[in-house]
Amino acid sequence: MSFPDIRKSRRWLSAEEIWLLIVIFLTVSGLLALNIYLARSLPGGEWLFLRWTGARAFLIEGIEPYSTEIAQRVQEVAYGRPAFSSEYAYVLNDPFHILLLYTPLAYIRDFTVVRGLWMLIGEAALVGTVLFSFNLSEWQPPRWLYYGLLGFGLFGYLSLNALFTATPAILLGFLYLWILLALRARSDELAGALLFLVSYQWEVGGLFFLFIIVFVFANRRWQVLAGFGMALVILLVISFLVNPGWGLPYFRAVLSAWFRGANLTFGHVLSVWIPEAPFSIGRLVSIGLGLIVFLECLGAVQAHFRRVVWTASLSLAATPLIGFAIFPSNHVVLILPLVLILSLVWERWARSRVFMSILILGLALLVPYGMYWRTVKEYSPLYLDLLAVLPPVATIVGLYWMRWWVIHSPRTWLDEIGFRR
Repeated sequence: MSFPDIRKSRRWLSAEEIWLLIVIFLTVSGLLALNIYLARSLPGGEWLFLRWTGARAFLIEGIEPYSTEIAQRVQEVAYGRPAFSSEYAYVLNDPFHILLLYTPLAYIRDFTVVRGLWMLIGEAALVGTVLFSFNLSEWQPPRWLYYGLLGFGLFGYLSLNALFTATPAILLGFLYLWILLALRARSDELAGALLFLVSYQWEVGGLFFLFIIVFVFANRRWQVLAGFGMALVILLVISFLVNPGWGLPYFRAVLSAWFRGANLTFGHVLSVWIPEAPFSIGRLVSIGLGLIVFLECLGAVQAHFRRVVWTASLSLAATPLIGFAIFPSNHVVLILPLVLILSLVWERWARSRVFMSILILGLALLVPYGMYWRTVKEYSPLYLDLLAVLPPVATIVGLYWMRWWVIHSPRTWLDEIGFRR
């Protein structure tokens, strides 16, 4: 288009575009109002309250965000009282450059408004997670299943639990998918910068981080490390300029959270279930899972990208079981593995794929709600432990159920003959 043509182009939006913007504005405003109402009506939001309180304490009150005073405020929200010695203490253990990201929310005095905003962001991230999972799985589901998975992503127990507790795992899972998409598109500097942003909360993505590092070194994708290093230098310089003394309190908080979370690990659950075991089953499982994931990482570095996505999914499912504290709200990152499993079932089980897809999605939706209902009704420690342990275990089983098809993807001509029969 020539320069005169640009000057003659219209400067105002059309009536249809204006109406579309009005509809979007009203929809977002309505969702925000609904979320604020839910935030006022329902308890929870402790994970966001932890970060919001820490940011406000530093910026407005001049209090050390990693202090026990902040932890005690969060315990009142989470437990309604100070935590017992056997309970999680909710000590802030995010690096300071991550805490700075909560600065815009820290200047909002009403936490229910903050929580409503966060829920709105989380809902958008959940929708994006499902859509990006379709992309990474190289799958376009039929319309009914497409909307069914979007509904599951928003209203499944794992998603609602993550929304109501306001865990950062929702955004972390969204960023994990962005890293995979950036690696596939060979936008390595972007992948490296995002990798630094998620290099905390190891109980959510510790093995995912390890897998990406192995993938980068094995494929000599050094630009990923360049992007990681640039983000590290910029954000650490900013954080130390704002708060030069945050390092030591941060490491103390990390150690405190690690020791206070010892009763929430998979190994502790197994020791309760099998108290007479002559050796530590949890430690054996942790070593075995870590070794399996590492070997799968080595097998995926030169493979097609679907196997890379499969291994990334395995790493997300295995991370809660290798010795970290298990929080059911973090299981929201298992949306990607579920979509990948369903995509493989739909592709490979052509004759019974509708039945199997409905069965898998139904189990993923109903079983967690059933265990939560039994937990509330009976306050049974067994169902509480199952709610923490079963989702990652079931995901690992499902991924290995479909592993052969991932390794031998894409479809061969022999598969096509069998399909036509």
